[in-house]
Amino acid sequence: MTSIIPIIFEDDYLLVLSKPAGFLTLPDRYDKSAPNLKNYLEKIYDEIFVVHRLDKDTSGIIVFAKDSETHKALNQQFEQNQVTKIYHVVVSGVIIDDEIKIDIPISQDLRKPGRSKPSATGKDSLTILRVLERFRNTTLVECNLVTGRHHQIRVHCSAIGHPLLVDDFYGKSDSFFLSSIKRKYKYKKDVVERPIISRVTMHSYSIEFLHPVTKERIFLEAYYPKDFEALLKMLRKYNKISV
Repeated sequence: MTSIIPIIFEDDYLLVLSKPAGFLTLPDRYDKSAPNLKNYLEKIYDEIFVVHRLDKDTSGIIVFAKDSETHKALNQQFEQNQVTKIYHVVVSGVIIDDEIKIDIPISQDLRKPGRSKPSATGKDSLTILRVLERFRNTTLVECNLVTGRHHQIRVHCSAIGHPLLVDDFYGKSDSFFLSSIKRKYKYKKDVVERPIISRVTMHSYSIEFLHPVTKERIFLEAYYPKDFEALLKMLRKYNKISV
């Protein structure tokens, strides 16, 4: 299993994985054959309980419980906003402020199934955004997901004018190509350029919570996957800000 989905932490009560992009958290209601973590883990463990979810194309850290009591205790921490969830996100444009508190309510977008939108009548939603690294026309940010609404980070970043660099729902692109930032990019005849990354530019980087049984503070991180690492490498090489 570890060769496919790395285990970050495991004991008798918890299982913490680094989810690859492309895996659902739960089974798809329409496509039962779509890869998902719950079905995958149930083949290995007697029981597994989903504590929280990551979107299919989001990579990174995700927590499961091995029994109902641990599951209940962790759910309470999530519901009471006692869990610190940090995401690393590459957004379009250069964010000037070092920190932004995005306090914009979010509701379901009834006109576009599966999507959410900013709404004055929506649920309270708070994301604390901090700039980690600026490039010529993109920014690497850290998002502290204080609440956990559907597509919250994607909706909030789009609402402040900085949608994810790759986001076909709330942004303008479904892929990112080197030719978009490398000057005098040379196209090879009869060769189609492959994207550096072709999924949302968001990674669930770290999580901190109270262990429901041992009462220890647990802090865990998930390394960047290859596509996210490659994106940052290219941005640092070809899109750095001139001094």
